[in-house]
Amino acid sequence: MRTPRDVNGHEAVRALMRLGFVAVRQTGSHLIMRKQERTVAVPQHKPIKPGTLRGLVEQAGLTMEEFISEL
Repeated sequence: MRTPRDVNGHEAVRALMRLGFVAVRQTGSHLIMRKQERTVAVPQHKPIKPGTLRGLVEQAGLTMEEFISEL
């Protein structure tokens, strides 16, 4: 599945929260989220570049389809 090109940081955080991630702290423009042993740094940019978004989804241990369904 193609990586969406119009996802901003706020939308990515909401999708991850729906999937069980919790915001732990914020360092600069990056929100650190955690679910069990998985830690993900979500940049608060508009929009998030496709390669960055792909890496974020991979770090979260999700498939692109799972992530997109929660947007």
